Amino acid sequence: MITFEGVTKRYPGGTVALDDVSLDCPAGRITVFVGTSGGGKTTALRTINRMVEPTSGRVLIDGQDVRERKPAELRRGIGYVIQHAGLFPHRTILDNIATVPYLLSWNKKKARARALELMERVGLDPAMGRRYPFQLSGGQQQRVGVARALAADPPIMLMDEPFSAVDPVVRAELQDEFLRLQEELHKTIVFVTHDIDEAIKLGDRIAVFQTGGKLVQIDSPENLLAHPADDFVAGFIGQNRGIRTLSFAETGGLRLSDAAVRAASTDAADAAGTDWVLVVDDDRRPLGWARPAQAGGPLGKAKLSPVGPTFRVGGDSVRTALDAAVLSPSGLAVGVDETGAVVGTASGTDLLAVPTHGRDGAAAGTAAGTAAGPEEADPEGADAGGTG
Repeated sequence: MITFEGVTKRYPGGTVALDDVSLDCPAGRITVFVGTSGGGKTTALRTINRMVEPTSGRVLIDGQDVRERKPAELRRGIGYVIQHAGLFPHRTILDNIATVPYLLSWNKKKARARALELMERVGLDPAMGRRYPFQLSGGQQQRVGVARALAADPPIMLMDEPFSAVDPVVRAELQDEFLRLQEELHKTIVFVTHDIDEAIKLGDRIAVFQTGGKLVQIDSPENLLAHPADDFVAGFIGQNRGIRTLSFAETGGLRLSDAAVRAASTDAADAAGTDWVLVVDDDRRPLGWARPAQAGGPLGKAKLSPVGPTFRVGGDSVRTALDAAVLSPSGLAVGVDETGAVVGTASGTDLLAVPTHGRDGAAAGTAAGTAAGPEEADPEGADAGGTG
């Protein structure tokens, strides 16, 4: 557990970077700091490893004031990942990852074995271990940065906009890999980002900071979206917060229809009266959309429109499924299992009727109710969450 108790940071000249910040970062969970430029996100992060010393207040790790430990000793027990990886250009990838184990006096064989193990864990080919940072892509360098932060198995990881310098596709891959690792390792993580979508995807709790170092709200992603504490938080999240809430509606219990699914051998005449049909092969893999009225003979030989995006039933959210429905020529989302076989289809109306659940499994209404806004979804109102 990381605890901030009335932490204030005031620089000479009167600039306030943190203004009486109090919050908890639970053990084994991901707490994300977001907010405006100058809101104090990175300053708050750096008070944890004493790269910044507060003017007043305390930062505690498991009840102990961080100022009771020497900075170098403290930092060796805390993983730290920054935006551009911060790798040593003159060291190989293996030796970059083994940096902290070397500082802890591990022998070279043990440190490099740990580095190789972590390369595989973060999705890097161990053969890259002899390369140098300049020989890797930006996404690969960020994976090395994460591996280096994990090398000595620290209980705490601090991550300062670690994925912001890569393109959107690589960023999404890194986020997914990061969540996979956290499911295995259960680290206490403080993550700084300016991207609210990244915060919602990764965070168990989100702390929103306003210019001047004020903590405005700390809450679960679901509650933050449904019940922003004030106009600042609502404006920071953006007008499409209802759509973002659909990220927490699960597709596992969705009732899918097989009415529009047809085998490739089906004659078009047998599907007459149906505007669109999803043509599948013998393994129920989707081949494309057909319009029976414009086809003759077997549907598999008709001119097919692309299937478009699909969603994995029980794995993807209603937000992903709704996106698939919008992009589908038929207006129907195609649900598939882990093998890619079609389970069934769903309309937008079907998707918006799915109950939403928070990450703790508690029911939170329907996707349609949540998307409509907290007033419609919960007429009785609800607590807006903690404020700083």
